Amino acid sequence: MTTPPEKLPTLSGSVPPVREWARTFAIGLCMGSADAVPGVSGGTIALIAGIYGRLIAMINAITPDRILTLLTALTPLDGGFDFREALSVFDEIDGWFGLALVAGVGLAVVLITRAVSILADETPALLFGFFFGLIAVSAVILLRELSFDSWFQIASGVVGFLIAFLLAGEFRFLETGNLLVVFLAGAVAVSAMILPGISGSLLLIILGQYERMSDTLSRFIDGVLSPVTGGSAATLTADATVVVTFIAGGLVGLFTVSRVVRRALDRNRPATMAFLVALVVGALRAPVVETQSKVGLSTDVLVAFAGAAVVGSVFLLALDWFAVDLDLDSV
Repeated sequence: MTTPPEKLPTLSGSVPPVREWARTFAIGLCMGSADAVPGVSGGTIALIAGIYGRLIAMINAITPDRILTLLTALTPLDGGFDFREALSVFDEIDGWFGLALVAGVGLAVVLITRAVSILADETPALLFGFFFGLIAVSAVILLRELSFDSWFQIASGVVGFLIAFLLAGEFRFLETGNLLVVFLAGAVAVSAMILPGISGSLLLIILGQYERMSDTLSRFIDGVLSPVTGGSAATLTADATVVVTFIAGGLVGLFTVSRVVRRALDRNRPATMAFLVALVVGALRAPVVETQSKVGLSTDVLVAFAGAAVVGSVFLLALDWFAVDLDLDSV
């Protein structure tokens, strides 16, 4: 339905103050940093920052009808450009908030994945040991919020654990360059990113795509910046295909898989949460498998791995202690 002209917003009245933009961008940086490492959830950061309800409302406000109206208003079709109508739809979906948040998340993910790509090659035992500690404490924090009161809830937990444990091993299909796997990984990971307590990066590790996406994104950024930095753009097309496929999967997942998860939570919260938390527990196998495949499990490697795991555990325990008492009933 078209908004009456007298009720259409103006650009000056629509754009939020710079201070609000900066705050949202900073929250996005924190969410992106959390999303980029397994064991920490961007959804938890949104909960801490007090924007979780607004984030979910924004996602639910983005409907096919609004997207079509927005695109039509920005094209010369159906009567020509209608900037104020487009601005009205943009306000309805809280677009300025989303734009600042996505910018912060995107920048943080790029920076963190670059660091992960380097560390995975140079110090894999320390990197994956740190991840093991994050995942382990995340599992403990989540498990203490659950009470297994029915056999169905227990069965859901067992199924979730087995799925994660098996996929976290050397699953040959997931090790291929199949773009379908990348698409599905994007859909699942981005859906999990908006759930407090469940890390999207953790699910990428389970699916065997975390290191691949970190490396691919780093190469893609290098290729895009090659005219400035003097680097090579030889693999830019191939990397761009993977990155675009992952983003496309993420967008589809954000508006489909995430809503399926929400409905499952509404229908049977205890069983759904048991399944999701069991995924975290089963994923503890993944950092061990990654370390073994890269450098083996010698005594020196195990010592380094264990030390880094302690550091990761202490870090997440400190975050949990000082930042928030996670309330799964608010998910």
